[in-house]
Amino acid sequence: MANPRILAIVLAGGKGERLFPLTSFRSKPSVPFGARFRIVDFVLSNLVNSQIYSIYLLVQYKSQSLIEHIRQNWFFSSVGRDHFVTVVPPQMRMGPEWFQGTADAVFQNMALIKDINPELVLIFGADHIYRMDIRQMIDFHLEKSAETTVAARPVPIDTASSFGVIVAERDNKITGFQEKPKNPMPMPDNPDMAYVSMGNYIFNKDILIEALIRAEKKKQHDFGAHVIPDLVQRGSKVYAYDFGKNEVPGIKLYEEKGYWRDVGTIKAYFDAHMDMLGDRPLFDIFNKMWTIYPSRYDIPPSKILDGVIVNSVIADGSVVRGGRIENSFIGSGVVVEKGAEIKDSIIFDDVFIKANSKLHRVIVDKKNVIYEGEEIGFLPEKDRFRCHIDASGISIIPRAARYSDWLRETGNA
Repeated sequence: MANPRILAIVLAGGKGERLFPLTSFRSKPSVPFGARFRIVDFVLSNLVNSQIYSIYLLVQYKSQSLIEHIRQNWFFSSVGRDHFVTVVPPQMRMGPEWFQGTADAVFQNMALIKDINPELVLIFGADHIYRMDIRQMIDFHLEKSAETTVAARPVPIDTASSFGVIVAERDNKITGFQEKPKNPMPMPDNPDMAYVSMGNYIFNKDILIEALIRAEKKKQHDFGAHVIPDLVQRGSKVYAYDFGKNEVPGIKLYEEKGYWRDVGTIKAYFDAHMDMLGDRPLFDIFNKMWTIYPSRYDIPPSKILDGVIVNSVIADGSVVRGGRIENSFIGSGVVVEKGAEIKDSIIFDDVFIKANSKLHRVIVDKKNVIYEGEEIGFLPEKDRFRCHIDASGISIIPRAARYSDWLRETGNA
């Protein structure tokens, strides 16, 4: 395993508009996931587990929640100057504009790259749920003497228009790149699939700096739409790393090989949660050999006094006094009273679910009360007056929509 000097830059500024209303008060990477995590925890855990400890996190929209999460949960002891997770908001050194795109975000922070002076710069997104041994991608990059490497995976051809589509030779050298094309190029050996970019890149430092300067001069601001296609057109050594060949320790035989989900919509977000449930989940969060590091809670364990719990995840600090919880995720500090029924739902932290209420396919954001006997997720025409209904049919109660009620019910008023 090679050990060049490496700097990771994580792009964590996404608005996450399709995740509304979960992104009303926070950016997409800061959205809670799996009862105990934030979406950003997955990329950070992959980096740390891959022994990559120099990490800049570029933030932008509604970033305070994310900044607080990083401050409270992602800090390293003083073992060296190159061990850090540092949040970097827009510096606006080039003018009053915020980041204009992924490439512009890195260009505006080029001074950080020059200060660290790494051999390789990793540019990774913060919006996906997956496990990845990034060292294997680095080894591939070095073995190929690549100047740029793009993490890639096959997807069904009818979904490929949402991604950057790669055309590669047998040795994985990229010869063409289509950013979100209307008619994606199929894989040569499988017309039903297309080879797409995951939005994760490795650059040789000098190649990256030169490419960013060219892109800025042309007012081109995106890696997928501008920087990568330009490098391919120039004949640069750009290679595709097949994520499907990545081997992560502790993965069970029943898990989906190369599991990776863009949780950019409510349905995708909901479905990724369901993928983690069951005795043989597609993505098993219980992997001691490749930990996804969660939020640190200074609270007691969960307490189960009564009730029936089936195929569900209950976070620390919750109290279940009765009722039935099925195929659901219960966050920290949640109280479930007797007679409540929660099915196929995702409950964020600090929610009070009163007696005899019923929830079905509902996401309840933080600091809310579900009233006694209330039923949500059964009659959409009725739910529209009290919560947001996603196009997928999932009901969502926004963060603190019933905040004063939560304060009163939990004794915090």
